[in-house]
Amino acid sequence: MRDPGEEDAGVLVGGDAYGGVKLPSRPRRPLKSAKARRRNVILAGLMSTGILVTTGVVWATPRQIGTVDAGVTAPSHGAENILLVGIDKRDDLTRQQQNRLKLGREAGQRTDTMMVIHLSEDHRRVTVVSLPRDTWTAIPGRGDHKINSAYQFGGPKLTKQTVESATGLQINRYIEVNILGFIDVVDSLGGVTVCTPVSINDPKTGLNLPAGTHQLRGMQALGYARTRATARSDLDRIDRQQQVISALLNRALSADTLANPGKLASFVNSTLSTVKVDPDDGLIGLATQLRDVSLDDVKFAEVPLSDVDFKAPTGESAVLWDKQAARDMFTRINADQDPAATPTPSVTPSKKPTATASLAPGRITVEVKNGTTITGLGARTKDALVAYGFKVPGKAGNAAEPDYAKTVVRYGEGDEAAAKVVADVIPGAELRKTDAKGIEVIVGRDQPKIQKRQPTATPSAKPSVTATTKTAMQNICKKQS
Repeated sequence: MRDPGEEDAGVLVGGDAYGGVKLPSRPRRPLKSAKARRRNVILAGLMSTGILVTTGVVWATPRQIGTVDAGVTAPSHGAENILLVGIDKRDDLTRQQQNRLKLGREAGQRTDTMMVIHLSEDHRRVTVVSLPRDTWTAIPGRGDHKINSAYQFGGPKLTKQTVESATGLQINRYIEVNILGFIDVVDSLGGVTVCTPVSINDPKTGLNLPAGTHQLRGMQALGYARTRATARSDLDRIDRQQQVISALLNRALSADTLANPGKLASFVNSTLSTVKVDPDDGLIGLATQLRDVSLDDVKFAEVPLSDVDFKAPTGESAVLWDKQAARDMFTRINADQDPAATPTPSVTPSKKPTATASLAPGRITVEVKNGTTITGLGARTKDALVAYGFKVPGKAGNAAEPDYAKTVVRYGEGDEAAAKVVADVIPGAELRKTDAKGIEVIVGRDQPKIQKRQPTATPSAKPSVTATTKTAMQNICKKQS
């Protein structure tokens, strides 16, 4: 991965970053219980892809994790807010490394990926909010700029202050992650499985993937997490980063990894070498408090946006938050509540909000199966749903029984609202709750014609992103092993 004689270097998931930290190796301690090992893996998995969540490394090879001064004060107990950033600092990389990663040679430092991670008071639930790097916001003492400029202006401390000002949250921990380390982490697990509903061809990152499900090694996974070469640019990239995080967690928690001490140690140790933290005494202590968090307890959210095509006074393209909706969301998160809870409407009170109003098709993943003997019906339905905006990875399959007279939209626990969005565009479709995860459309002999997406009543208005959520388990592709 690195050239002989070069300093350890790296870039962050979702972009570029600096600085590997060379750490002394010490003898490995004996493995603890299976439960402790599971806790250890979850923390390592989330940390490695840009988020810290739930485990420690008490049993793993002890290391001196890199430190950085962000001016935070860790709480002694209770809920915590963690700021995780990745640093775009290309001037620390050799020309060969920059060429390999297709980075260019622009100097300077900016946070390229930024996430706020909230641990509930009982440390049993985790909420992760991705902050768009192009967010136009006030940077204390510097005026209005993109949020990813805060690091360039004032390093970790100003970055932390800027996020606190924008979100209203008090940041208790700060973590930086680098990308070359991320590549090593992915490769230590044998790669990850991702699924894209659209083809991606991005010469800037060297990524060329057709629509469908793919097994990616470290370099490709980095390109998949970094690329902005799809319709929603940075917003789609946030979705892909969350998918990669979930895929890594699922792979790390698989029996293949947990039952293989060498693979497990390689994964954890690769992860530790990618991070710098403030304070420097918190990860192990935090890990001991987080015992029973599962993939279903890790929830991802996006900041509500009012304008995704804002032209800043500087001429830059940026995004604007819906300030009231964003503040409401962060207030709910800080109170250990569901970030996507629908607030009481303050405008047009005579019109009742629909249960599906806050769920955009682009945030909903659907599996399509042909429930008939009509050749090509599943593929045609998939194409129509993709055209509408839904994510439909992979090819349409066949139902176990080809005797469906009517099209059915099946959904699991927690997916009812999203399933209603799907059913609303399939005339006559029947909603049916099941024990399975996710949303599945089984096309019947009624051969429904998917409605075409209609333009909004005010086509000049800027599109927005509302506070929808998805768990790590829901993010995992069906074929992830």
